[in-house]
Amino acid sequence: MQDQSVERSQNGVESALVVPELLPRKRTLVLEAGTTPFDSDLTQEYFYFILSGKVKISQINLSNAREQTIKLLTRGDMFDVLTLLDNQEHDYIATVLEEGQALEVPIEDVRALMHSSDSFNSFMLSYIAKEMRSLEELTLDLSLHDVYERLVHLLARNTVNEGGKSRLELIDNLSHEELAALVGSVRKVVNRNLQRLKDEGVIEISRKKIELKNLQNLLEKLDSAT
Repeated sequence: MQDQSVERSQNGVESALVVPELLPRKRTLVLEAGTTPFDSDLTQEYFYFILSGKVKISQINLSNAREQTIKLLTRGDMFDVLTLLDNQEHDYIATVLEEGQALEVPIEDVRALMHSSDSFNSFMLSYIAKEMRSLEELTLDLSLHDVYERLVHLLARNTVNEGGKSRLELIDNLSHEELAALVGSVRKVVNRNLQRLKDEGVIEISRKKIELKNLQNLLEKLDSAT
């Protein structure tokens, strides 16, 4: 019965939202913008399924105040997979960027489900592989590419096509400071490179929004930045 429940979903996002139905002990958290909804102590006891909103997982170098965003959690994401697997404390900062909701489940219940459900294990392996690929891409970007190329990659990874029309999601309403934290830079440098992409006809920039103007132009930039 458990396996069938996990498998009935058609994509990863919906699968992650189906899983909590199999876990009777849970509570809904309201994610308020600007708050830190969980920390390394809590994620040793609880596992979180993001239902809506946007949560930034980051690290900060206290000596120079530089921040690196590791992951943006949104609908269908789960946290903290590392602690779930190795039962070790995980050092991070979680900050709500956009209000929403999450389900909090005892982490021991999720581990028990991993032992009892083959389909849940299969789903988790797929999710973990996606996370590993994302971290590999971040590592390569920071090691091998300049800020302009990192921004091109960031735009491409967050472009979706709906009804034959391409648009940005997840990062389209982030501040330039948050974009800088995603690409391992500072706001001044990111501002300059965003302006370059605007001048090249790739994006449009308004006060609180970045819009994709020309997908083909972005793809050409992506080819040269790879």
